Amino acid sequence: MGELSRETGLPQHILRYWETRFPQLRPLQRAGNRRYYRAEDAVLVRRIDTLLNREGYTVRGVQQLLAAEKATPDTIEPVVPALRAIRALLANALAEDGRRA
Repeated sequence: MGELSRETGLPQHILRYWETRFPQLRPLQRAGNRRYYRAEDAVLVRRIDTLLNREGYTVRGVQQLLAAEKATPDTIEPVVPALRAIRALLANALAEDGRRA
């Protein structure tokens, strides 16, 4: 917890409070109730921080946003082939442009 607190600049008591407000944030608890934040927990903490402190969301607003994201099915998988095709087109266009120069 201390490491993530230093990394993000967030006080430890804020991280503990967020654990009570965001069920998605569940760090592992080690001996002596020491919290161990995994990489996905750290990403979520940074996202919550951005939404609350930079984009002006309320705690309730972030809760609703995260709950809605969890409720929607993962929509990235069907898009991956199309994104790869676009990337290939762009790579070809750059290669052709490089040959003309």
